[in-house]
Order: sequence, then structure tokens, then C-alpha cells
Amino acid sequence: MSENRLKYETSPYLLQHKDNPVHWWAWGPEALAEAKRTGKPILLSVGYAACHWCHVMAHESFEDAATAEVMNSLFINIKVDREERPDIDAIYMGALHRLGEQGGWPLTMFLDSEAKPFWGGTYFPRESRYGRPAFVTVLLRIAEAYQNQPDNVRKNTEALLASLKDDAVTDARGNVPGPDVRDLVQRIARAVDREHGGLSGAPKFPQWNIFWLLWRGAIRFEEKTAKDAVVTTLRNICQGGIYDHLGGGFARYSVDELWLVPHFEKMLYDNALLIDLMTEVWRETQEPLFKIRIAETVAWLMNEMIGEAGGFAASLDADSEGEEGKFYVWSAAEIAEVLGTEDAEFFDRVYGVTPNGNFEGHTILNRLDSLALLSDDEEARLAAMRAKLLSRRALRIRPGWDDKILADWNGLMIAALSRAAVVFENLEWLSLAERAFTCVTTKLSAGGDRLFHSYRDGLAKAPATASDYANMTWAALRLFGATQSETYLAQAQRWAEVLDQHYWDGEGGGYFTAADDTTDVVVRLKTASDDAVPSANAIQLSNLIVLNALTGESRYDDRARELERAFAGSAARTPTGHCGLIAAELDLDRLVQVAVLGDSDDRLATVLRQISLPGDVEFIAATATSLSSQSALGGKSSIGGRSTAYVCTGPTCSAPLHAPEEFLERLRASRGETSDETFR
Repeated sequence: MSENRLKYETSPYLLQHKDNPVHWWAWGPEALAEAKRTGKPILLSVGYAACHWCHVMAHESFEDAATAEVMNSLFINIKVDREERPDIDAIYMGALHRLGEQGGWPLTMFLDSEAKPFWGGTYFPRESRYGRPAFVTVLLRIAEAYQNQPDNVRKNTEALLASLKDDAVTDARGNVPGPDVRDLVQRIARAVDREHGGLSGAPKFPQWNIFWLLWRGAIRFEEKTAKDAVVTTLRNICQGGIYDHLGGGFARYSVDELWLVPHFEKMLYDNALLIDLMTEVWRETQEPLFKIRIAETVAWLMNEMIGEAGGFAASLDADSEGEEGKFYVWSAAEIAEVLGTEDAEFFDRVYGVTPNGNFEGHTILNRLDSLALLSDDEEARLAAMRAKLLSRRALRIRPGWDDKILADWNGLMIAALSRAAVVFENLEWLSLAERAFTCVTTKLSAGGDRLFHSYRDGLAKAPATASDYANMTWAALRLFGATQSETYLAQAQRWAEVLDQHYWDGEGGGYFTAADDTTDVVVRLKTASDDAVPSANAIQLSNLIVLNALTGESRYDDRARELERAFAGSAARTPTGHCGLIAAELDLDRLVQVAVLGDSDDRLATVLRQISLPGDVEFIAATATSLSSQSALGGKSSIGGRSTAYVCTGPTCSAPLHAPEEFLERLRASRGETSDETFR
């Protein structure tokens, strides 16, 4: 019997569509078998819960009975949550790109009955507008072409699949020279908007991969222009409308070049990566704004993003009551009503509130007119006002909450929190990270050391991707550094083994996105290029370098070098698209490892917390490291009851250090700079 089967799913995005008159299937063997049985083409619709234009297309077309009738009669209709099945999304988004389309969500793809793509697009309106044809017109034309032009459809599917497969071809046996990293950093820095930060133009995304490489280059090569580019970008993001000045947390991107008007959804991964980058930049600059925003964002995480069993939820929607941003914007009159005339006048000056507003007659709170913080007394006064407004905002209808727990995104947040907890000496943050780690290892367990990708409402599902293991390995290594618990190091090693066993390309090198036992993908993708989140291959390259350093086991170094060679050609051809990978490669031969051992004098630990060492491995422990004797830091301990520091660059370690000044000088030397204070 034909029906909408999404009512049996757990994904909040899929459940948003459970009452559509469309006979939706979720992606899976049953849906694919039905397509083969009927011979009908597949209409694949991919989106996510916080996607504004996904909601628009749903309201216009999927809730419309007449449109649904056409869909049901001509197609097998499959709905996919891109966050639950990122492997499926990546395949068909890649196919769309090869059709010459820019891409985005909702993704609307047409597949043959074998799930091979032949045509697609993104948002289609119900009636023709925006230069796009009406959705029903598209449906009828595609169905007609599929029925009457089978040779053309077959040629399209073959060409698209061949192109996708070609992109996964790499060669770990080659010896392609990498890009000049310093030159690359200089070129990217010149492309950054000097006034507002971010890459020049609009829209603007935080783009962690790019700004992480810029920061790495700034520290390694003493590139002040790159440093200024990162700091300027973070200042504007922290004071812009992309930041929620009342509740904390960053939206996904800004539609303008000022960071003023956000696309209002908040994603876990953006906030994780921004916390991590800001933590590292704060260590170098000690800029109070960054420390404040980190603390506020972690508070938002604790208040609004804790899901089942302590895992972190995926996102908050852009829309409420059918309007984008309605939950977050203000009128001058409402602010005056809450704060009173005198306080409202002060608040309005600081946060850019005007009677006419800056967004559809309302105001998005921001501090872009003056990025600098005010006096302590004035900031305290503003904090009290923000608390009042937050209380008022709590009475509004909230945006949708996607509370599914994703292994890869949780890995990013756990890694960020673990480092921030050490830098800012916050045990509560560390506990938060450890609890989320336990959630992933228990609730998302697929048996042994295998993971599922997603968990919600008591059910773990969707095959894990390489990013799930890579990001959780990063999380485990960061937790090991923060706690010295060997449990985390052992888990990192076991996940590295899973990646090697089920994801490694034995012929060309590199890790495939999907495992060798994932049966419902038409092609196994493999990439190290940047996306909104760092690629699995880039993250795992860093992990392998660290595992080699911590264990002294050469197999990790061998695999890291194979991985680097596998994507050397791609990185050389398009270096700006491989910033995450290139940043990781900086540590291949000179990973910095630092230990501060003993608790008789905390000045050494303070020195370590207040200098940026991006990509390094750090330990602050009471007595000695618990590392293998084959590790550079293995067997190191405090000497003579005094706090003692060690700095290792590659396999070479310093003599024991006791004086803070000497320790600082050695740390600066380890990262490639001189002791010149002008860069700092």
C-alpha cells in the first residue's frame, strides 16, 4: 500500500515531512528495491531541519495535494536528511556540481531505478519565478525524458558516475611537490576583507579550514598580515549579527559582507570550530572579546544543545512561526518596554537598534559600529540588560531543535571543548566533553569499535563515515592530552585501525567516505578537499602524526606519509581548496610536543596556556607522562620536586626547563619564530 513512510523515522527533518501527501520513502534497501520493482525513476529530495529554503519548498510543493499526486504517480520519492546520511548527500551533490549547478539545499535530484543520477537542481518553486521553472513542469519533463529518451538518460548516468569515480582516483606512490605554504598563506591573506574580515564579498562563511591555515601560517612564518586577517575576521564575527548577543552561539553564515544579517540557523559544527580557533587565537592575543565569546558559546551549548545521554544536538532552526529569524530580531519599542527609556537608549546605541531596523523593519543586534569592548562597568550594565531581554525572548515560540546526535559533529565539539577546558582551566567544560564522548561510544556503538553515524530517540542508525572516526579520534586524542587517561589514547588507536581496515584505499591511498561494507551507495567517494567541515582525510592526517608521536609506532608515520602523497596532486592543483590538509601537513616532520610536569610552580603552565602552538600536543600533569618510551616525551618527569617543562620538535627534545622566561623562549623557537616581540 502506498503511504508516507517517514512517520517511522527518527530524524527531525524527515518527521517534518511525515504528514505530506507525498508517498515518501526514507533512503534504504526497501526504497531502492521498490524503484527496481516498478522501474520508476527516483525523485531524491535532500535537506536538513534548519534549512530555510527546504521549508519553503515543502510548504509550496510537498504539502500541496496536486503536486504530490504528480510525484506519486511518476516517481519513487525518497527524502534524505543530509546530516543523517552525509555520504548520500555528497554523492548526489557532487553529481549536481558536474551538471554545472552551484548546489545547495534543498537538493532535488532525479535518479534512474538503479539510483544513478541523471539530472537535478536545488529549489524549484511551485509556480515559475526567480528564473526557475515550476516544479510540476520539471516533474513532467523529467518523467517524459526518462520514458522516451532512455539512451540519453543512460549516457548521463554513465558520465556522472565516471566523473565521480575519477575524482576518487589517487596515487600514493607519486612524489608530487606540495605548494609553497608561505606563498599560499600570503595569497589567501590578501584575499581577506581588511576592514570586515572574511573572504571579500558576500555571503560570508566562517570557513575554518582557510582561517586555520592562515593562523598556522601566521605562527609558523611570522606573517603579520595573516595574523591580522584572522583576528579582524574573528572580531567582526564576534560583534556581528551572525553572533547571538543574547543567548550565545554563532549562526551558519552572513548573507552580507558585514557579518550583519545571518542565515539564522545555528549548527553544532560551526560553533565547535569557532571555539577551537578562538581559543588558539586568544592564547596569542589574550584579547578579552574572544575569551568572553568562547565562554558565552559554551554556556549556550550547555543551555540549549545538550541532547540525550549528554551528547550534543545537531542544530537550531532558522525559522519560527514560519518566518526566518523571527525569534532573534527586535523592535526598538519592545526593547524600550523591557528596559525602560534610559537603559534602552544606551543599549540601542551599543547594539545598533533603530526605529526602522536593519532587517525587514526589525533589528538584528550587533556591535559592528564599534568592535571594542566598553569599560567593565558599562559591560556589566549591558550584561544585565541582555539578561532581561533574554528572559523576554524566552516567551517567544522557539525555532525547531534538531536533537539528533551525530558522531562526527560531536567529535569536533569534544575536541574543541577539551582544549578550551585546559587553556581556560575549566573542569566543567572538560566534564561536558567527557560525557559527550561516553554518549558516542555507548549510544552510537555498532558493536566492537564500529560506530553508527546518528542517534536519536533511542535508536542509532546510518552507517558511519570516515569523518565519524576521524573526528572522534581527534576528540579522543584531545581528551588524552587533557586528562592523561590512557583509555582515550587506546580508543584513538582502535578507531585508527577501523579506518585502515574499512575505509583505506589499498590501491591509491587515502580514506573513502563510505566503508567497504556500506552497501547502499552507488559510488565510494574519496576527497581531501575543504567543505564547511574539515575533511576526514585532513583530520586523520593530523591524528596519524599525533599517534606516531605519542606511541613511537612507525606504522602511523608510514600511513600519514601515504595519505599525504595520495592527495599531493590534488593539493598542488587546487591548494586553496585543500587548506585543511595543507595545515595538517605542516606537522609531518616537526610536530611540537610540550609537557609541564609537577605542580610546585604554576607559572610554567600559565606560560603554556598563553602562547599559541597550533597543532601541537600538550600535557600538564602532576608528575610524569605515561607515554611509551618510544615517544619523545616518554619517561619525562619533574626533576627535584620542581615544576619542569619539556619542549620537543619532531623527535628532538629540549633539556629540562624550570624558568618561565627560558620556557617561553624555547616555545617560540619551536614554532619557527624568533624571540622578536613585534609579531606578538
